Amino acid sequence: MIETTSSENTLFHTITDKNDLYDAYMPFVINGGLFISTNLPYEMGQKVSLVLTLMDEIEPFTISGKVIWTTPHSEGYRPSGIGIQFNKKDDITVRNKIETYLAGTLLSDRSTFTM
Repeated sequence: MIETTSSENTLFHTITDKNDLYDAYMPFVINGGLFISTNLPYEMGQKVSLVLTLMDEIEPFTISGKVIWTTPHSEGYRPSGIGIQFNKKDDITVRNKIETYLAGTLLSDRSTFTM
């Protein structure tokens, strides 16, 4: 399940399913990144804060980042939304946590929301 709400430049996003996490994760981005489904308009380079509740984690992660990808309208199987690049090396904890959840699937040929 994926759920997203927003407040100004802060997005609150919940991912509870490994397949949804795989679809959203962008391992090819420096410092890591996530695709967040939203219909709200964002600009490339816009700074955002992401409060991410991830799988079985008790506490959400707060991630600062910037918009590096936009899909303003649904295209084929890809939903509208934005790609957020994690911009602090401190967010390596989040990236490591995501990659632990996705162990064994990161090299899959299955399409994601961005590739």
